Amino acid sequence: MLYWLTGLSDGGDLFNLFRYITFRAGGAFFTALIFGFLFGKPLINVLRRKQGKGQPIRDDGPEGHFVKAGTPTMGGLLIIGALVTSTLLWARLDNPFVWMVLFVTIAYALIGFADDYAKVSKQNTKGVSSKVRLLLGFVIAGVAAAWATLYHPDMLANQLAFPVFKDALFDLGLFFIPFAMFVVVGAANAVNLTDGLDGLAIMPVMIAATTLGIIAYLVGRVDASEYLDVHYVPGTGEILVFTAGIVGGGMGFLWYNAPPAAVFMGDTGSLALGGALGAIAVATKHEIVLGIVGGLFVVEALSVIIQVLYFKRTGKRVFLMAPIHHHYEKKGWAEPQIVIRFWIISLILAIIGLATLKLR
Repeated sequence: MLYWLTGLSDGGDLFNLFRYITFRAGGAFFTALIFGFLFGKPLINVLRRKQGKGQPIRDDGPEGHFVKAGTPTMGGLLIIGALVTSTLLWARLDNPFVWMVLFVTIAYALIGFADDYAKVSKQNTKGVSSKVRLLLGFVIAGVAAAWATLYHPDMLANQLAFPVFKDALFDLGLFFIPFAMFVVVGAANAVNLTDGLDGLAIMPVMIAATTLGIIAYLVGRVDASEYLDVHYVPGTGEILVFTAGIVGGGMGFLWYNAPPAAVFMGDTGSLALGGALGAIAVATKHEIVLGIVGGLFVVEALSVIIQVLYFKRTGKRVFLMAPIHHHYEKKGWAEPQIVIRFWIISLILAIIGLATLKLR
């Protein structure tokens, strides 16, 4: 919205700053951060009053989790509120990719909200049927995938780009949209599975968002994409403003979610943020790099898949408990120890993901 102030500029005044994506990204970051600080405590108080007993705790979960009983959930409302406000204020609203990632984020937040509401109101951990959640998730992802394809350059439409290999493209044809749907839904559910300890999911999300934001900015610039030999996707640079909103909103939320958490993100936040990361990867043609940058989320999801398949086949478990962060809890690791070590892993993977831009 503030971008339109550039119409008042003569090229050498304060209004001219709004032309620059990096300036507006900084504005989005601070707007989202201040939003989190201003509305965090009031929102938590409202959630605590409305929810009463808070998020239900799994009976078969780690013993240490029972002390968290009564902690309210749906804290993702704070992140999404900060993100949407900052994006609408600072991003160019004539950019189709901005609206695409906003659409996925808000739609997945609504799914997550419905799931959280069902859990809290019924005081059980089942919530909305997983089949319904997946069906809605795939429909939303399908719309987003078609949306992105419509605005990709003709030479990149329906193409899968490979990192490291210069100019390497694989034409998926009609299979690109199902592939993109899998990326978005997979990312959403992987982040959802990771959100099991105080602060565990939000920091890796912020790290991944920062990395993808940098990638979006670079592939959206002709000069940078030519220098790095990456595929140029016009318009994606504006996504940097969106990812800055994720980081700012995430920091505001982490202030209250740091151990011991005053509020949980819930599916409202985890599904929305995971879906947003997947949508950004599809928009920028960096779906494979998302698997590297979000490698922690991939491992968390794979641990659940492996556990379920192996148990059905043999009646035995590979991990003491899945997702894998619970395995380490069962082994006696302290919660802060798991969280911080997983943060470190996320940062390492993000650096590797960024390195793929230069390795050609």
